[in-house]
Amino acid sequence: MSTVTSKDGTSIGFSRVGAGPAVVLVDAACCFRGGGPMPAVAEALRGYTAYTYDRRGRGESGDRGPYAVEREVEDLAAVVEAAGGSAFAYGFSSGGVLALHAAAAGVPITALALLEPPLSFEEPTGPDVRREIEDLVAAGRRGDAVVRFQVACGVPEEFTAGMRQSPGWPALEALAHTTAYDLTITGTVPDLASIDAPTLVLDSSGSDGRLRGWADGVAERLPNARRRTLDGGWHGVAPDVLAAALAEHFGRPGT
Repeated sequence: MSTVTSKDGTSIGFSRVGAGPAVVLVDAACCFRGGGPMPAVAEALRGYTAYTYDRRGRGESGDRGPYAVEREVEDLAAVVEAAGGSAFAYGFSSGGVLALHAAAAGVPITALALLEPPLSFEEPTGPDVRREIEDLVAAGRRGDAVVRFQVACGVPEEFTAGMRQSPGWPALEALAHTTAYDLTITGTVPDLASIDAPTLVLDSSGSDGRLRGWADGVAERLPNARRRTLDGGWHGVAPDVLAAALAEHFGRPGT
């Protein structure tokens, strides 16, 4: 593991694998290098140097308050700097929205790929789930906070059944407070019209209409976007399938 220091002094843990042009992989909610899809994606990206990192408050990265989206943009900028000063970026779910915030803020991302970024362009309705989660965490009910987040995001019951008995449950509880960070990121719309980096917006064939609609909405508002559906399950695509699509978009090294 390596570390880089973000602008506010927070230590961000990251790993690199492979050789070639740099690709920074930006995790979704409830994911980090020790539990999530990105390490497998990094291994599947042949011909690139793939960077995975623990987002603020997760895994081996630190956390400093007060939280703001700008702090996570600075974290991502620090990883891009460590990757050589510019990089491709792939973001999954809320990680995709974070990558959009970073690109809009001028972080040197030369091309983007996003899988099902949950960005809505409608007026918010319903309860303030972020406040509920913060209250649950403050009350020491971190497990309940994770479940509340998953339910609010529409995660199917077959994915959440037995979650508390899974080997990864302690790690999920440890990062419960960061689900409020993800809700802050996805609840703030970046200036998509300012992003001129070529962007591939993806969804999975096994996902529902809401996820597909979010991907459509983002692609429609980006000035330089392509839209594509990959074979996969609900809110997920196999690493080899995803890596092939990323390589096609970013340009296969040596071609």
